[in-house]
Amino acid sequence: MTKVPVQVEGRDLVLSNLDKVLFPEAGFTKAEVIDYYTRISGVLLPHLRGRPLTVKRYPNGVGGAFFFEKNAPRHTPSWIRRVRLPVPGSTKDRETIDFAVVDDLPTLIYYANLAALELHVPMWRVSADGDPLPPDLLVFDLDPGAPATIVECCEVALLLREALTEEGLECFAKTSGNKGMQLHVPWDSAESTSSFAKEIAERLARKHDFVTAVMARRERPGKVFIDWSQNNPAKTTVAVYSVRANPHPTVSTPLNWDEVAGCTHPDQLRFTTSDVLARVGAHGDLFP
Repeated sequence: MTKVPVQVEGRDLVLSNLDKVLFPEAGFTKAEVIDYYTRISGVLLPHLRGRPLTVKRYPNGVGGAFFFEKNAPRHTPSWIRRVRLPVPGSTKDRETIDFAVVDDLPTLIYYANLAALELHVPMWRVSADGDPLPPDLLVFDLDPGAPATIVECCEVALLLREALTEEGLECFAKTSGNKGMQLHVPWDSAESTSSFAKEIAERLARKHDFVTAVMARRERPGKVFIDWSQNNPAKTTVAVYSVRANPHPTVSTPLNWDEVAGCTHPDQLRFTTSDVLARVGAHGDLFP
């Protein structure tokens, strides 16, 4: 195993297996994953800071076995911020988990070197003392049931935007990096995000027969499922600018509303790491 010692913002790291191909179809290596996360960090880190991290790790690349990891590994460097949080209903019968929090570039690179390709975070942050804060975001996850695609998701996103505008709320769209998309809504109300999102989703489902707010898969073919349940504090959503584990290194990418309104083919809203770096270079961060 080839190991390369590096220093990132004063922190000592050892990078390994940099030439390992993690996306075989694209020939995309671990070194390129680390390079992407380094170059995108200026816009990515503000969306990660203060949010307990869950990662999806692919040690043998996207064609191999993967696992979700919430608990910071035992070998995590002492300088990485960790917060101990309760996890009621844990599938591993744990009462608490020590989550990492990605507050800086060295932590981001540490996880990229672990082949943590996907970064997932909740809609809330922790305080400086590590206590959970109220949600600062509300999310709608739009999931198309075949033969529907992201094109139909865009139609639903525009309907959601209209409904949210009527409520005095602004929303921001991004691709999931897979087949669907998400809307993020900055939130500073004491009202339950879950109850509010459910009410909006069910209202649109009653008005439009190509929309469903029901999780049952039998209800989804040809429709767009508005998943409002992501607003449960125990759940996470893929972070904006996160890589996704597809044959090519696609990314959960911010969109402007002209792109949403003008989408007529799924390939229009499929972006890889190089595409996203170019977009950020041209337009900056499109997310709040």
